[in-house]
Amino acid sequence: MTAPTPRRLTFADPGEAAGLAAFLGRLLRWEKAAAVRLRASDGVLAVFARPARFEVLAVLSARLPEPVEELDTTVSAGELLEGVDEQAETCTVPREVTGPSWAGLLPPRGGWRPLTELPAGGVRETATALVAEFRERTERLEPEERTRGAMDALAEELWGRRLGGTALPLRAVHAAHVLGFLRGTGPVALYDTGDTGAWLRLRTPYGSVVARAEGPAPGRGLTVTPV
Repeated sequence: MTAPTPRRLTFADPGEAAGLAAFLGRLLRWEKAAAVRLRASDGVLAVFARPARFEVLAVLSARLPEPVEELDTTVSAGELLEGVDEQAETCTVPREVTGPSWAGLLPPRGGWRPLTELPAGGVRETATALVAEFRERTERLEPEERTRGAMDALAEELWGRRLGGTALPLRAVHAAHVLGFLRGTGPVALYDTGDTGAWLRLRTPYGSVVARAEGPAPGRGLTVTPV
């Protein structure tokens, strides 16, 4: 039986392929076997990922030059990265893989309600300040006290805090920072899912990070060392 021809997507705007490649590269730094879910409809490709240990979803969107047949599949992030052609502004969709559990629980496509706009520089400074606090407090520990349990507990304390004046956990800000979503000076906005209030979304010109507003206590099971 002949193998199906790999599907190739072309991006509408210059730099979209490079942006996707950079996003996938940062994601793979945290988890070599990471998977992403791809959804294409109405001329937009959305790439969903869950950076390892962050307990949030990252979303990267790119415009396609024209509507394509609807695509909804979960693939290897590494294989997708190999199929990105930055010069041609295309990517080849690899074979489907068995997706992790998070891939079946995506936030809604619509119904988002704007809450507030935030200064990009201030959000970025919050992330870098907490990374510095993590390092400073780690350095104060005696070598024998620097156990994985102690590091995880400290990370839970720091990244379970809320972004000032909002309900957004700082693990979402940290994820946006390490994935490159907070670069530049473009607008940063916070949304929620209206009356249901089940999701919060930090949106920037480079991508979004989405976190559940309800559920486990902030930071539970975080097990992440800020970098």
